[in-house]
Amino acid sequence: MRSKTRTALAAALAAPALLAALPAAAQDAAAAGAPAAQTVFIFNTLLFLIGGFLVMWMAAGFAMLEAGLVRSKNVTMQLTKNLALFAIAAVAYHLIGYRLMYPGDGWTIAGVLGAFGPATLEPVGVAPEQADALDYAATASDFFFQLMFCATTASIVSGTLAERIKLWPFLVFTAILTALIYPIQASWKWGGGFLDAQLGFLDFAGSTVVHSVGGWAALAGALILGPRMGKYKDGRVHPMPGSNLPLAALGTFILWLGWFGFNGGSQLALGSVGDAADVSRIFANTNAAAAGGALAAIALTQAIYRKVDLTMALNGALAGLVSITAEPLTPTLGQATLIGAAGGAIVVFAVPLLDRLRIDDVVGAIPVHLMCGVWGTIAVVLTNPDATLFGQLASIAIVGAATFAVSGALWLLLDRTMGLRVSAEEELAGLDKVELGLEAYPEFGKGSQIG
Repeated sequence: MRSKTRTALAAALAAPALLAALPAAAQDAAAAGAPAAQTVFIFNTLLFLIGGFLVMWMAAGFAMLEAGLVRSKNVTMQLTKNLALFAIAAVAYHLIGYRLMYPGDGWTIAGVLGAFGPATLEPVGVAPEQADALDYAATASDFFFQLMFCATTASIVSGTLAERIKLWPFLVFTAILTALIYPIQASWKWGGGFLDAQLGFLDFAGSTVVHSVGGWAALAGALILGPRMGKYKDGRVHPMPGSNLPLAALGTFILWLGWFGFNGGSQLALGSVGDAADVSRIFANTNAAAAGGALAAIALTQAIYRKVDLTMALNGALAGLVSITAEPLTPTLGQATLIGAAGGAIVVFAVPLLDRLRIDDVVGAIPVHLMCGVWGTIAVVLTNPDATLFGQLASIAIVGAATFAVSGALWLLLDRTMGLRVSAEEELAGLDKVELGLEAYPEFGKGSQIG
């Protein structure tokens, strides 16, 4: 307590000297309690950079979650895919995606198709008057932050199609998803396109723009690829437990942490008292929704199966996070918890529903990201008076139909040209050995490679 008092006293004594050192315009702004333009620029840029590296850390979360939920013979493949897709997204978004998503006044087709060309950054040591947007943030920070969202969309697809898809067709799909599919539909909302301008679509941080898009792409791939060998046999579902639940739990906690950057950074501003308070509110609501989702999944699995299912609990937390992503600012803490809890319940009922439909989703990404993405986008109308049910539903339908149709066509093309699926013998042996020649757990021996 004493150190806090001394810090406050030192700041108070230094304030007049600091104020005198500022330019006249900044002194006037400070005296009026308003932030100076450069201060806004600096703090907004800082928000994007911190939010961006938190979202980047979600790539590690997806890798660990998937490594834990696949069988040991396929762990190296999942790690390889997650590393490669992140690198591909970085290049594809730089060369094509960023300008397509944020064309400014350079739309190729107004409100529908953005501009073509690589992303460009501000020059080294740019002067304030030469900054691209002094009232906003550094262009590089915006590019970095938005790139992380693009990569997250690709990560969602990886887990659903695990254990039976070839590496290179998946990477080709990733390149097209991150260069074209994701940026074009994202421009319809976040780039000022027709969903934003004409339908008033609200999606704060991407329940639809990011999460359900990844889910639709994954669903199209799963339908074309088919289930894993032995998953559905003799009219029964045969569980295929993951290799490492501690890794899956670690991945979930990493994703939970990264989500504070995902949602908090989407405030897009930290240059005023109101913005700082709103970012703080978003953090609190994001955490509450994750807790609600986890608790709902824990309670429901206990009630239905008489035992708590850890994998459902982990996905319940993620479901809560996806559900709150479309509107993490306006709910109260209680409302955020309930929105997240509804997401957790969706997962518990959706996972067995997919099995009844014989849709094999190895990590549960379709219930978590697609179904809860849809739920979270609809739930915006419950707390944000600016949202309309028609605008939300119509936008969900447009984005979903476009993503599913284009992704399905691309998966079919890749299947006809490169072949999507490994052979039955290769699937039985495991993708680590046949596709990569490097096993994650070589000391387990041959016995662990069958199943």
